[in-house]
Amino acid sequence: MDEVGLIGIDLAKRSFQMHGARADGSVAYRRKLSREKLLGFLASQPPCTVAMEACASAHYWGR
Repeated sequence: MDEVGLIGIDLAKRSFQMHGARADGSVAYRRKLSREKLLGFLASQPPCTVAMEACASAHYWGR
C-alpha cells in the first residue's frame, strides 16, 4: 500500500470525517473519528500535508 500524501479533515462538533489520498490522487481511506481519537490517529500517520476547512475550530486544531 502506498503512503498517504494528503489528509483532508471535515471538522464537526463531535466527530471528524477523514479522507486520505495517495500522491496520485487515489483514495487511501475514508473514516469517521471521534474527537478523542483524532490526535492519536494523526500522530500514527506518516509525515504528510493535512488540509482542513477554514472555520473557528480549525485554528484550535491547526495549532
